[in-house]
Amino acid sequence: MTQGYGEGLPPPPPQGAAGAVPGWGEERPGRFMGHDLAGWLHRVVAYLIDVVIAFTPPFAAGVVLDPGPGATMSGTTSVVYLLLWLLGPAVWVYNRWVLQGRSGQSWGKQVMSIRLARADDGQAVGGAIALLRDLAHLLDALPCILFPIGFLWPIWDARRQTFADKIMNTVVVVRRRPATAP
Repeated sequence: MTQGYGEGLPPPPPQGAAGAVPGWGEERPGRFMGHDLAGWLHRVVAYLIDVVIAFTPPFAAGVVLDPGPGATMSGTTSVVYLLLWLLGPAVWVYNRWVLQGRSGQSWGKQVMSIRLARADDGQAVGGAIALLRDLAHLLDALPCILFPIGFLWPIWDARRQTFADKIMNTVVVVRRRPATAP
């Protein structure tokens, strides 16, 4: 005798029961595809790490190589200054779009043990989606320039997504650390 469709599956939890999952087959808020979703503060710290790493060379160039008011830079100093200013955006592109696109982790996300993933299958997003997601973050700031609600949306959203994450169908999950052998 063959089983019919759905036979052998546990019954859905009763509606309104204490401790019931929000719907049959759904995970509790804060989890996605068996992974814990990254908290808002972890995401903010990871982003700030990425900003500091990318913009340290241009900042250092301004502090160290600036000759001061009224003085001019030599030709060599000007070239070094320009190269350090170009290094910042190059680091940003590599870290946020190439590295994060391939592995799901920028350097900041590595430090915070979180990763960016496609919401449909949990895989890395690729460089193009990482780039478009960063551009879509402009929408997170648009609802109100003085109070960028899109960046705060993960605080109360069940999937902890910004507007950019919703548009690009991405989530940020806690990276599980590999088990160590005894």
